[in-house]
Amino acid sequence: MSLDAPGPRVHPNFAQALRWLGEGVWRVEHAFERSKAEARPADDTRLRIFFILAIFALAFSTLAFEAARAALFSKAGGSGLSAPVPAEARADVIDRQGRLLALDLPHFGLYLDPREVWDTEETRRGIRAALPKLSAERLGKALKSNRREYLIGGLTPQERARVHDLGLPGVMFEEEGRRVYPLGRSAAHLIGFSDSGGHGLAGSERALDAPIRAGAGAGHASALSLDLRVQAALGDELRKGMAAHQATAAVGLVTDVHTGEILGMVSLPDFDPNRPGEADPNTLVNRAAASVYEMGSTFKIFTFAMGLDAGVANVRTTFDASVPLKIGSRAIHDYHAENKVMSLEDIFIHSSNIGTAKLALSAGQEKLARYFRAFGLLEPAKVELAESARPITPRRWDPDTVASASFGAAISVSPLAVAAATGAIMNGGTYVPLTIEKRAPGYKPQGHRVVSAETSRVMLDLMRMNVLRGSGGKADAPGLRVGGKTGSAEKAINGRYERERLVSSFAAVFPTDGRLEAPRYMVLILYDEPKGTKETFGFRTAGWNAAPTAGRVIDRIAPFLGVARAPVTPFAPSRSAATPVDDESTRGAL
Repeated sequence: MSLDAPGPRVHPNFAQALRWLGEGVWRVEHAFERSKAEARPADDTRLRIFFILAIFALAFSTLAFEAARAALFSKAGGSGLSAPVPAEARADVIDRQGRLLALDLPHFGLYLDPREVWDTEETRRGIRAALPKLSAERLGKALKSNRREYLIGGLTPQERARVHDLGLPGVMFEEEGRRVYPLGRSAAHLIGFSDSGGHGLAGSERALDAPIRAGAGAGHASALSLDLRVQAALGDELRKGMAAHQATAAVGLVTDVHTGEILGMVSLPDFDPNRPGEADPNTLVNRAAASVYEMGSTFKIFTFAMGLDAGVANVRTTFDASVPLKIGSRAIHDYHAENKVMSLEDIFIHSSNIGTAKLALSAGQEKLARYFRAFGLLEPAKVELAESARPITPRRWDPDTVASASFGAAISVSPLAVAAATGAIMNGGTYVPLTIEKRAPGYKPQGHRVVSAETSRVMLDLMRMNVLRGSGGKADAPGLRVGGKTGSAEKAINGRYERERLVSSFAAVFPTDGRLEAPRYMVLILYDEPKGTKETFGFRTAGWNAAPTAGRVIDRIAPFLGVARAPVTPFAPSRSAATPVDDESTRGAL
């Protein structure tokens, strides 16, 4: 441990030691002169060498004594006011544009050895005046100790200078690295944080702990996939939406469907990674990764992709949704019943639970489960984050379960899993694991095919039609060809569905036109327990909260991502795109 102390004063004990050393040197020199006068000329050289060695021996003994004493003091330290373990150096963390997200800055620990203190009251007053944040009780305890004590850490260079300039005996400093997150709450869950010893505990700091530590010595920064411009827009709109809809929590994600890069991730409520120990534990949870939800009708994306790809149906295939579907003692209803035979396209646009369940039952439990597994919905989302949660999946895939799972009930997954699965269907049909690391230009990710390119194109068209004619109307952004699917699900509390507590979500993709390999992005917005408001006419469903938030996010981030707006042409949908079709997707339709 390397400690430095103020130098203006000299402790009495040390001054006495210097006097003793001076006296010893004088006595040796005097003895040498006397012996020289009495000695023969031939002995002069030997005497001079002898006395020089004696002087060095005396000096060495004094220094050895002081070193031993210092070592004993060091061992005696570390009582109740113990010092932290010195932090390991960590490399900078930057976003994809090179903007700083995390870095080490020099900070200092303050120590006090009361045995070296001259004036207790002067020391107490001086340190308290220079460091008001230091606990008076902690300082008082240290002044009464009989060993060196650690007072406080994390002092800035300015704070250290204020104490150092007091010139107080017994005060010492040790440089200790401190991890700093200059953006504060922005991207807190994705960036994460480390402990005082320099070990990553959450987010990228934990997921990429080894390369971040290795990069410190080599001077290499760790680049994340995050785009701070996207993150800022996503966070701003999600905060405003959470407040407007009085939700208890919210999640926002933006991903590149071709590379799997996470460009933005927001989990609310959030925390300041500079002070994680002061945060409410509820805010530390990354709801995008560590929480699982019954997603409701957003799951219809996966059921329809399965049905189309497996050849069970095409967009013109019809199913009778004129009456509720009975399975055993249970009946499945539509929230906005059309009460008619519907094509697959209309079933998607009108979000018919009856039609979707019949599609899944036509495929059978084996096909549905196989596709859901290929989409990554039956296991934790493949991403570097250790927080990635395991889904809650059905124990048995009986007809009731197949019907429920087809529209997002009886299965709970993380938002990250939904984002990855949606991206796979919208990128041409390849499942690409999500990543928080920046990919090099031209990077070709390793993935596996889950649906055909033809199925991917049909699903992009269905998603677009749902924004033009269905429940996603409020997500449209002029010229950006937005597609998407709403989902509103009652929450299961203690085994029972609560009608008044919903999870609303909107899975969006843009642009939906162009070549399948063209740049394309996925946006997911989720609100936990939103409330109906005057502005939403009392509705709490996704078409009134999650969808419009997604639209505002897309409108803001498109320029950053290089997505050009297409000319807007007049369109007269069968249902006004400004008035969303509200859909409830789970057992308790409102």
